[in-house]
Amino acid sequence: MAIYAVGDLQGCLTPLKQLLDQVQFDPGKDQLWSTGDIVNRGPESLATMRYLHSLGNSFRMVLGNHDLHLLAVAHHSDNLKPKDTLQEILDAPDRDLLLDWLQSQPLAIYEQGYCLVHAGIPPQWDIETALNLSREVEQVLQGDNVDAYFDAMYGNQPDLWSENLQGPERWRVITNYLTRMRFCDTDGRLELTNKLAPANGPAGFEPWFSQPNRLSANVKILFGHWASLEGESVGDNLYPLDTGCVWGGKLRMIRLGDEETFETDCSC
Repeated sequence: MAIYAVGDLQGCLTPLKQLLDQVQFDPGKDQLWSTGDIVNRGPESLATMRYLHSLGNSFRMVLGNHDLHLLAVAHHSDNLKPKDTLQEILDAPDRDLLLDWLQSQPLAIYEQGYCLVHAGIPPQWDIETALNLSREVEQVLQGDNVDAYFDAMYGNQPDLWSENLQGPERWRVITNYLTRMRFCDTDGRLELTNKLAPANGPAGFEPWFSQPNRLSANVKILFGHWASLEGESVGDNLYPLDTGCVWGGKLRMIRLGDEETFETDCSC
């Protein structure tokens, strides 16, 4: 059995199938993992969801910010933005099946010696803390407070974790760390407006993975979200998989274990 982890698809199914053909992916014995953001901006969001859903237990993913945005739009249609390419999903006859499946996905996974997460793990959390807090949000998404979650999901505050946070503010900062984070300061305070490469980052902030004494430094982390990293090496145990497929870049996939990488050009 081989396990492959792929970066942000954002509605680009064709290059994914090219990569899977390249490695002779067999859903009967192999697994595909995704760093999330499987939908939005690209032209094949509905087809992507249907295909990944069809893989059943051969597919694992974590939620990204675009996936959560789709779920928020499904709960409150006024959240739809002009650049979104989500309407086809919302109009699909199988929308409820697909949305329920998406909403059941986790925000972080730790298996086979790898952590899979969309954006990253803030420096002040170890892997156990990240997984526990991920599960808190997952329970909200699958419970009676889900409408309150989506009502309060958007926003950049609070920008610093505290165990004293409760309710929507607690859910929001956990979500922002795991699905939106790029830059933070040494305390883990978030800066969520800058999407540029690290060399052009905001003063007083560094990439989350560059912070000294990061508590998850000994864990192999597969992450997406940050296309401007262009898949460049950013340190030991770090595997950036978002290579800007939806923006005309490449789609990257890595095989766990021997860590061989595979790429294909994208023209979404």
